[in-house]
Amino acid sequence: MAFDRLEAMRAFCRIVELGSFTRAADALGLAKTTVSGQVVALETQLGVKLLHRTTRRVSATTDGSAYYERARAVLDDLDELETTVSQNRGLARGRVRVEMPTPVGRFLVIPALPDFVARYPQIRLDVGCSERVVDLVQEGVDCAIRGGPVHDPDLVCKPIGRMRFTVCASASYMADKPPLSHPRDLAALRYLAFVYPASGRQKVNVLQRGDEHFIIEQEPVMRFNSGGAYVAAAEAGLGFVTVPTAEAERPLAEGRLVELLPEWQLESMPMSLVYPYSRHLSARVRAFVDWAAEQMGNHPLWRP
Repeated sequence: MAFDRLEAMRAFCRIVELGSFTRAADALGLAKTTVSGQVVALETQLGVKLLHRTTRRVSATTDGSAYYERARAVLDDLDELETTVSQNRGLARGRVRVEMPTPVGRFLVIPALPDFVARYPQIRLDVGCSERVVDLVQEGVDCAIRGGPVHDPDLVCKPIGRMRFTVCASASYMADKPPLSHPRDLAALRYLAFVYPASGRQKVNVLQRGDEHFIIEQEPVMRFNSGGAYVAAAEAGLGFVTVPTAEAERPLAEGRLVELLPEWQLESMPMSLVYPYSRHLSARVRAFVDWAAEQMGNHPLWRP
């Protein structure tokens, strides 16, 4: 039988994704010996070792990892090409790599993903959640949800909503404190600050009430670069925090945190969907972009 490079590429990609020759063979509906032979033939054709094989696990070599990223993109593009000329041209499929801030992922996108899966069962998502700003082109990311102004001229930017914030502290910490009537009263409390992990820059908090503005400028007693740790510190009674309202929603409802100065609003952060100008926006990426914008636009805590 002649060597079929595309089928060998599919076999190799499934092995990397599933970490096993056996699971890859089952997913492809092939015999394990067939899949193994395809990978050996591919390695011979390329003249490099693509996989580390032990009795317990299979993993990509350095060359294999680089080849996987390009091969996966080729196969996804081929899938989409076939879709556009088939009777199922309305059915988007393939892999989409997306990045987003952790609060957006945890409290908006991931809880709603069953709806996305039901609408687009043939799209495979690689979801990254962190506070760092990724280089979409260099890292092969299809699109991202970004917070704050977007100044990169190489990116298409689509505003989709806002991240709102709340000032809060634990009920136990506030139990013996006098009522707060103005943001300047926060100076009597312990301030816990958030630091963006990528830049090391401390988040600036501006409170607003009508035409009044107040910047929280007091020295923090502690700083955190993880949203989960930041909320945990507040729940532990270490001081007050300024967290995304979506992240504080459950602790507030359960009484683990209490809102401070509810008549004052923290300045919100604009949220945008971005993707490279230079990259063709495929049907699968367009499907996620439109779906994510719809989710944020319909959610009371995130919509514009």
